[in-house]
Amino acid sequence: MVDRVAELAVEYYDFWQRTRPTSAHLEGDYRFAAEFEDVSRAAQDREIADLRDFARRASAIPEASLKAQDRITRAMIDWDATARADFNESRLEEFGADPINGPQALLPLFISKLSLPTPDVAEAMLPKFHAIARMYRDLAQRHREGLAHGRTPADFAVVETVAQLDAMLATPASEDPLLSLGETVGIDREAWLQQLGGIVKDDIRPAMVDYRDTLRDQVLPQARPDEHCGLSWLTDGAEVYERAIRLYTTLPLTAQQIHDIGLQQVESLAREYRELGPEVTGSSDLETILEALRSDPALHHENAEDIVSASQAALAKAKAAMGGWFGILPQADCGVEATTSGALAYYFQPAQDGSRGGTFFMNTSVPSDWGRYQIEATAYHEGIPGHHLQLAIASELEGVPEFRKRAFVAAYGEGWGLYTERLADEMGLYSTPLDRMGMLCADSMRACRLVVDTGMHAMGWSRQKAVDYMAGNSPMRVGQVRNEIDRYVTTPGQALAYMIGRLDILRIRAEAKAALGDRFDIRAFHDTVLGSGLMPLPILDRLVKDWVSATG
Repeated sequence: MVDRVAELAVEYYDFWQRTRPTSAHLEGDYRFAAEFEDVSRAAQDREIADLRDFARRASAIPEASLKAQDRITRAMIDWDATARADFNESRLEEFGADPINGPQALLPLFISKLSLPTPDVAEAMLPKFHAIARMYRDLAQRHREGLAHGRTPADFAVVETVAQLDAMLATPASEDPLLSLGETVGIDREAWLQQLGGIVKDDIRPAMVDYRDTLRDQVLPQARPDEHCGLSWLTDGAEVYERAIRLYTTLPLTAQQIHDIGLQQVESLAREYRELGPEVTGSSDLETILEALRSDPALHHENAEDIVSASQAALAKAKAAMGGWFGILPQADCGVEATTSGALAYYFQPAQDGSRGGTFFMNTSVPSDWGRYQIEATAYHEGIPGHHLQLAIASELEGVPEFRKRAFVAAYGEGWGLYTERLADEMGLYSTPLDRMGMLCADSMRACRLVVDTGMHAMGWSRQKAVDYMAGNSPMRVGQVRNEIDRYVTTPGQALAYMIGRLDILRIRAEAKAALGDRFDIRAFHDTVLGSGLMPLPILDRLVKDWVSATG
């Protein structure tokens, strides 16, 4: 039975990497370096069928005779394949215009981070660039399918995506950001870049024009207005959102339950603001506190350099303290870089071959968007003890199938990141009461997400109603709130993972502590949580219960 699990895990990992070749390349797996993600309907149909087959084969393996790690592997294949097959059946590509995480927004960043360690990998970029062109043409076709099925994106998403494509197309092909590639060895780089530039000019740019024209001329006239921005306004929107909830939370929760949890969290945070407010802002009035955090220039950064240096200082402090709270520590180092694209902050895990360590990025395109109070909480979430400990440790595990080392389960992954913002407080990492206030601010955003994401996608909220709620219950500026709301519109359900995941990890910890009493060891608990890689929360719950039983 063990061999069957191990063989299936290897096969599943190969399937996973093959269908996500850019992620594989970023991780240092160069087997599919010549390929790019296939977003055609035919490819999606094949992927769904393959996923269903993996789930069937995993569930057919009897569990009783398996060792603990093999049980986790079997359960993870079954869950992951089923959840992703279900999610794929939502056909989000039919209305997937996305100015935040769409290819026109993220490709320049991803391409620049691809390692090119050998001549073969560098030469593989030529067919990869042709595959990027095919991706843009397929996206155009998927949107035409969406029109035929009465499924269209939100209006703002189309307008902003078209504007991004226009801006890129206005840049000379010879200066295309896709040509900002990493170092190469053993090739004639100038000739290689000329070949790639020709593909950009003759294949990628025409494909982008097709995608742009489809969005602008066919999709935009039928796009959904701000009042109907959520999934609830699609005929199958309720089913699509249920699938998203299952994928991103891994728990059997309804949209109404999540909405209510969000409201409770917002109310609880209001009490914490009032307690800390006098020390930080001189007031215990909630509106006064939020407005000071939102608009006082003295509480905001003015340049990108200060943001990065403050992040580095927080990271150094966390590195020095982590040994007291974690027994398992990563070998790979973690660094900080500024960026001007993508989300406000995000993390890249280390490459498999050691060519790149872990890195978290701080988007400094508008430095004043960063409150001085936000930096430490963000550094702890994205770096240490957050995503870097979590993902670097997972990638370095021994005796665990490769797909589990590289899996990202949003509820566990983002839940852990948010858990560590509060853990950093237990660790004494926050430098000042103002920095502790940043922890509350980060919680506000994640609590509000539960309310507004479900509000728009399950309860028919307008885009403006979501903006008003979040702006009124967090210290975020309206411009930041609008960016966040737009992200939730274009990526339904993902924003639920953070707070739902954190709350469940806290529940699991509390139950373990209650069961073990004085025998509870926080280092051993964290090593148990991190020591088997990322997994759905119900599987994590079982893992910790097994540890409690063995410890007791």
